[in-house]
Amino acid sequence: QVQLAESGGGLVQAGGSLKLSCTASGLTLRHHVMGWFRQAPGKGLEGVSCITERSDIRSYAETVQGRFIVSRDNVKDIIYLQMNNLKPEDTATYYCAAAIRPLVCSSTDDPVESDYPHWGLGTRVTVSS
Repeated sequence: QVQLAESGGGLVQAGGSLKLSCTASGLTLRHHVMGWFRQAPGKGLEGVSCITERSDIRSYAETVQGRFIVSRDNVKDIIYLQMNNLKPEDTATYYCAAAIRPLVCSSTDDPVESDYPHWGLGTRVTVSS
């Protein structure tokens, strides 16, 4: 059974930083394109970032471009999302997700939910003003 788990969320003041991590059981993350998504209270799911298996493509939504950095450690099999200069509008539950098909992470398009069949339960990030 595939299980993804996010960690690292919490409460932070505006301007602060958090680093989210994503691990898995039943799935080797290094073999997969990985995505980060978020859902703010009362809003729909937003694709935040994605990273290819060898980190040659890293994509970001415009809302986080220049502030968030996605990375992966293929030895430890962990995916990270470094979030800097956080804003109250970044408050959301953040999810990592694993794709099955290759080539779903594009430098020009935000990650799409339907391309990622495996999801974690999310970690909550709250940014106070």
